Amino acid sequence: MTSKPTVKQFNQVACKECALQPLCLPIALNTEDIDLLDKIIKRGRPLRKGEHLFLEGDKFTSIYAVRSGALKTYTSTNDGDEQITGFHLPSELVGMSGVDSDAYPVSAQAIETTTVCEIPFDRLDELAESLPELRRQLMRIMSKEIREDQQMMLLLSKKNADERIATFLVNLATRFRRRGYSSQSFRLPMSRNEMGNYLGLAVETVSRVFTRFQKNGLIVANGKEVKVVDPINLCSLAGGKPVEVKKNGSTDT
Repeated sequence: MTSKPTVKQFNQVACKECALQPLCLPIALNTEDIDLLDKIIKRGRPLRKGEHLFLEGDKFTSIYAVRSGALKTYTSTNDGDEQITGFHLPSELVGMSGVDSDAYPVSAQAIETTTVCEIPFDRLDELAESLPELRRQLMRIMSKEIREDQQMMLLLSKKNADERIATFLVNLATRFRRRGYSSQSFRLPMSRNEMGNYLGLAVETVSRVFTRFQKNGLIVANGKEVKVVDPINLCSLAGGKPVEVKKNGSTDT
C-alpha cells in the first residue's frame, strides 16, 4: 500500500525564479527549455517530519527534487530493521534508483518539514529526447550517484569511526556551502541514531566521537547545531591522514 501524498498544485515559484536552479536539474538549460521543464513539474504540499514520499516497492512513476528540508532514503533488511542509504538536501534528486525498475527499491521519508518538486519520469524522458542538455544533465546526476555509492562503500570498509564521522561532516559542510549556506556553522537535519545507522556505527559510538572531536578542538556541537572550529584538521582526519589534536584520544572502530 502506497503512502505517497496526494499531489495538489500550489502557487510556488517557477524553476527559472528558484534560488536552487543553478544546482538542480535545469542547470544546463536555457530559459526557453527551463519553461518546458517547468510545465511538467508538480509541486505538492509540504511533507511533515516522518511522512513518506514513497515506500519501497511502490510503482516507480516520478523522480523528485528536494526544494526545502531534507529526506532520508532507506531499505528494509531481512530482519525488519531499517538501513539508511542516503540523506538528500535541497536541489538534490530522489528516486533515480527506480529508473531501471517498475518499483522504487528504497523508501523516502522526510526527516524535517520538506517540500519537493515531482517530475513525472515518462514526461521527463520524452522531453529529454528533444533537449540533449537535459539528457546529459540526467546522465551526470546518475554518474554522481554511482560515484557516491562507491565512496560510501570505501568509507564503510576502510575507515574507522572517527574517520567516518569526519568524512560525513566534511561532506555535509561542502553540500551546505554549495547552497550558499555556511560550511562552518550548520544544523544537522538527521539524528545521531540516523547518522550512526547510515555510517554503520552504534549511536553510543557517534556520541563518543562527537565528544572527542569537541575535546580535541575540531568542532563545537550543541544538539543538532554544529560549528566546525578546525576545518583543516577535520578534513585531514576525513582523508585518513594523521591529524594534530589538542588531546590524545582512543579511536572507536
